[in-house]
Amino acid sequence: MKITIFGAGYVGLVTGACLAEVGNDVLCVDIDQDKIDKLNQWIIPIYEPGLEDMVRNNHKSGRLRFTTDAKMAVEHGLFQFIAVGTPTDEDGSADMQYVLAVAKIIAEHMTEYRIVVDKSTVPVGTADRVKKLIETSLKARGADIEFDVVSNPEFLKEGAAIGDFMKPDRIVIGTDNPRTTELLKALYAPFTRSHERIIAMDVRSAELTKYAANAMLATKISFMNELANLAEHLGADIEHVRNGIGSDSRIGYSFIYPGCGYGGSCFPKDVKALERAAKEMGYQAELLGAVERVNNRQKYVLFDKISKHFNGQIKGKTFALWGLSFKPKTDDMREAPSRVLLEALITAGATVQAYDPEALEEAKRIYGNKAGLVFCKTQAEALNNADALCIVTEWKNFWSPDFAQLKLKLKDSVVFDGRNLYEPKQLAAAGLTYYCIGRPVNT
Repeated sequence: MKITIFGAGYVGLVTGACLAEVGNDVLCVDIDQDKIDKLNQWIIPIYEPGLEDMVRNNHKSGRLRFTTDAKMAVEHGLFQFIAVGTPTDEDGSADMQYVLAVAKIIAEHMTEYRIVVDKSTVPVGTADRVKKLIETSLKARGADIEFDVVSNPEFLKEGAAIGDFMKPDRIVIGTDNPRTTELLKALYAPFTRSHERIIAMDVRSAELTKYAANAMLATKISFMNELANLAEHLGADIEHVRNGIGSDSRIGYSFIYPGCGYGGSCFPKDVKALERAAKEMGYQAELLGAVERVNNRQKYVLFDKISKHFNGQIKGKTFALWGLSFKPKTDDMREAPSRVLLEALITAGATVQAYDPEALEEAKRIYGNKAGLVFCKTQAEALNNADALCIVTEWKNFWSPDFAQLKLKLKDSVVFDGRNLYEPKQLAAAGLTYYCIGRPVNT
């Protein structure tokens, strides 16, 4: 099938590459000429395991192409995927200007039937807005052209997006036209060969499903962090509690790991947008507000522990920071807890020596030559002359360090772990003071 993808960012690029992988003819369009030039040279703007090889192989085969020519893109595909960003606006709502701009472009150039697919995470009612905009634009042109607008939200985890797309848990299709449902089922047939994964529903329910999924996962994380903080006050061990409740099949183990808060491009943005959408409807979504507040507070937990340990005397200290991305297997630092911690430390007069396996270039783009921030090429280099170690991202190469070396290198022999990677007794045996989340402190 011929497919057009508007937006060559994270969602658009993964979607385009995976659809091309199964034999479709995919054209990705973006307004960023530099990005398109680099993609045509197989230079990928994001880090996602497996994506670079998939893009290269499908581009070589001719199944995946990149352009800035919007007219050509609209002419190309029966399916017109909108996969542009919907960042948080100043009032907390989703900024829809890019989605609507693409809809207008499609309306200006379409000459025959098209299926417009909202792949971006959008508020409930967006498909109606897109449909109305296209209808108005076509009327202004004096054109009578049939089209359908579909909600087909993505459910991709950064760091595992290729697997999520190729072997999805579900494929949600929101449309009021049975014919369009069948066309989308045909498009996604290669991804549902083992068993049926397509869930068809009305458009508004599909739009809400995406927000509901992310809000549910964010709620689990904030709830577990709230319990972890309570465990510290009660003298309990949250890791024991986690195992105790996770064994209940109604709860499960996913997304109940305590830590220093969630980040990324989805959870913070989508919780805010859903809460804002509720307010616009006159409904106070109190739980959503609490989820966000708990998460914002949780991002300061490590700094609070550091400040308490050093009796507020942080100025002049040097901290090794392992992990900058908001989660492993990505270079994404949007809303990352690392940013809150390093900025708080630097503001307090400390120096931060940061290392991340993939996010160093992104950190340099964000911070440039920020005073007090040193970028290190290895995790060992970050420890040089450091008073303490802070761990914010659970990259696998941080899981089993040489604790004897940590003891020798860290001037104050203290580790602040925002992801509960280690057993407190093990670090105590190595002579290290260990602060983590929701567990007794061993000194």
